Amino acid sequence: MPLPEVLKRVQFPVIASPMFILSVPALVIAQCQAGVVGSMPSLNARPASQLDDWLAEITETLAAYNAANPDRPAAPFAINQIVHKSNDRLEQDLALCVKYKVPLVITSLGARTDVNEAVHSYGGLVMHDIINNKFARKAIEKGADGLIAVAAGAGGHAGTISPFALIQEIREWFEGPLALSGAIATGRGVLAAQAMGADFAYIGSAFIATHEARAAEAYKQMVVDSNSQDIVYSSQFTGVNGNYLRGSISNAGLDPDKLAIGDPSQMTFGSGGDSAAKVWKDIWGCGQGIGAVKKVVPVSELVARLKAEYEEARQRLCR
Repeated sequence: MPLPEVLKRVQFPVIASPMFILSVPALVIAQCQAGVVGSMPSLNARPASQLDDWLAEITETLAAYNAANPDRPAAPFAINQIVHKSNDRLEQDLALCVKYKVPLVITSLGARTDVNEAVHSYGGLVMHDIINNKFARKAIEKGADGLIAVAAGAGGHAGTISPFALIQEIREWFEGPLALSGAIATGRGVLAAQAMGADFAYIGSAFIATHEARAAEAYKQMVVDSNSQDIVYSSQFTGVNGNYLRGSISNAGLDPDKLAIGDPSQMTFGSGGDSAAKVWKDIWGCGQGIGAVKKVVPVSELVARLKAEYEEARQRLCR
């Protein structure tokens, strides 16, 4: 099945994942101008009224860039909406997405027909992130256009299924847009995602160590200094299992090897109140692919590296 027109504007097959607190307009704009889908959670705008300003900034800046670069326009951008019942901002944030005709909306932690219909009302596209085939089917049944398969090793709220198994099961019945998330931080990984059957690689953690990300310098440096063995999988912090940097857990005065099991009914990742923000401010989410991140760089340099590695890998396979 051919990709929808909006996704055909992506110059390099990467969707940058929306990172809570870290993704802001400067990062989104830089990602789009580098040719990959830039994204951010609507909840990163605090107070809620700031989202209007941010969406205006992103749309106006990218429109100006496209006017100045008609032969190489920016990739589309995406806004992430948490559709879990704990998000009391969903309705007003979604209304702003409709107002600005956000090209791509990424939905998480639940699938809702009314959200999909609102995005479709102006011609937008919805991709829903899932951790297993059961949730994938439910998302499509409720009207999502595409899927983001969050496999083992992904940063933040992550699944446990091998990407090989997850992509294979989804592609048995779904031919639409599909992105793969899970420890992808190289151009070789992007090509591998496509070889497995995904249309896009979904990359987050590598973008933490960029100048444009709104992360503490200590956070960025810890990403550079860490590898897959420094990632801890736990539900203690939000009630949902996720991957976090071991060093940040230790710095918060906790034992990374003796974490409690969180209660999903008490999820703190919702409207982004003070408790939720504090968790993600002190306990740093990160995926297992960060061994490939060697220094803090501008987004343009990171994407250039990914493209070079991708082309090198593709040429090797063609020999």
